[in-house]
Amino acid sequence: QVQVVESGGGLVHAGGSLRLSCAVSGTILSINRMAWYRQAPGHQRELVGDITSGGSINYSNSVKGRFTISRDDGKNTVLLQMNSLEPEDTAVYYCNANVAAVESGILDRHLEVWGQGTLVTVSS
Repeated sequence: QVQVVESGGGLVHAGGSLRLSCAVSGTILSINRMAWYRQAPGHQRELVGDITSGGSINYSNSVKGRFTISRDDGKNTVLLQMNSLEPEDTAVYYCNANVAAVESGILDRHLEVWGQGTLVTVSS
């Protein structure tokens, strides 16, 4: 079974930095896209940024220039380096993976899997 696990959340003062990690495991044939989303209290889940299989990286305007996405293909891991954090960045951060994988003996070329989320709190 394909699983996505995030780690690295916590409490940080405004202006500080945190690094989140997302690891994908299971019978994965390839990774099409991995993305970071976040959901603040009372708000809808929003895209933070993503990285495609070809290495193209996109960021939302709210984090551009402050956050950096990178990946370690050998470990099926994606990192989110967050610098110059602001109280408005406080949210639960979720990792989403779109992968080609075998589940219950069936090939799914675009399987979507979400992590459980990790809380990031930025104090003012």
